[in-house]
Amino acid sequence: MWWRSASFIMDRQRNEEADLKGDSSNPNPNPNISAYYETRAAHHGVVTSDWLAQAQAAIGPDPDPNPEPEPQLRPDPDKPFSVIDEFNSWRKQPHLAEAVAAIRALAAVIRSSKATTMMQLEIELKKASDFLKSWDTTSISLTAGCDLFMRYVTRTSALEYEDFNSAKSRLIERAEKFGEISYKARKVIAMLSQDFIFDGCTILVHGFSRVVFEVLKLAAQNNKLFRVFCTEGRPDRTGLRLSNELAKLDVSVKLLIDSAVAYTMDEVDMVFVGADGVVESGGIINMMGTYQIALVAHSMNKPVYVAAESYKFARLYPLDQKDLAPALRPIDFGVPIPSKVEVERSARDYTPPQYLTLLFTDLGVLTPSVVSDELIQLYL
Repeated sequence: MWWRSASFIMDRQRNEEADLKGDSSNPNPNPNISAYYETRAAHHGVVTSDWLAQAQAAIGPDPDPNPEPEPQLRPDPDKPFSVIDEFNSWRKQPHLAEAVAAIRALAAVIRSSKATTMMQLEIELKKASDFLKSWDTTSISLTAGCDLFMRYVTRTSALEYEDFNSAKSRLIERAEKFGEISYKARKVIAMLSQDFIFDGCTILVHGFSRVVFEVLKLAAQNNKLFRVFCTEGRPDRTGLRLSNELAKLDVSVKLLIDSAVAYTMDEVDMVFVGADGVVESGGIINMMGTYQIALVAHSMNKPVYVAAESYKFARLYPLDQKDLAPALRPIDFGVPIPSKVEVERSARDYTPPQYLTLLFTDLGVLTPSVVSDELIQLYL
């Protein structure tokens, strides 16, 4: 229905904000933001800064019921610092994304550094970042998170401070801030997405995405009544995990085999998927099967929403499926496969932007067409 469309919901949100301010002329609410950005927000559906601030404020002051635990201390304090050991210690936290673990590890590199000049520190940090990226060259979010960390942290110049220690303290401060922003990204996204989930809706999800689970979990906690269709998520069957987690929240769940997506799409009101990476075109790279789900949804006029943290924004521009770096996984068919039979083992595919409706990020709610602009801002 038109009153449930993405554009209507966003227009209603902006009108409500204008009414609260008692001003219908909609002047630029923040003179520090250029008129170009405000015009882009009005025409391309970027969430307003007020709406984003409300979501961040909603999760900021409240104590975290599941605080992020500190990693285990290394048993030998005299052992040389290893960024991989630090990374692995953070990765043990079950709710911590791989990219956030890398960001925390890079922050530890700065704290433990014995460098005496900014140049030495930046070289050490760059080597650690490259080492982490080489740990898993197929991980888009890991690479993007490391690149964004380097851009965000090293903007500080040593010339701004009287001594190296002051500059290093500033770097540590920025590193900790970036890590905290990244850690809270899922909660901001969950807050921003709630207006799009209405009572009685049916949501199709694909595989297991922690940020999508956070969105659905918050909707359930807000006592919204909705139904979720979970695809099996072959080859690793991650959809089974998501269906089990949602069942624990007393959410109505139906498990589908992957090939039943088109069969059930007429019952679906919206599609929610996560992303391994968001590319410059506004498209996404995600687990295998996302592309065909988006194609079916687009053909039946169903909105496709993507929930993705900003540290997954990558400077990539794939033109087709073959432009992706191979990410292969073993597949068990349950029966022996002759050696002459070739098996497609790719674990992810690329979904072009024309098949996506909106992207929910900690930067705001974006249309695919403005992702390139946000990438420019992130990497400036």
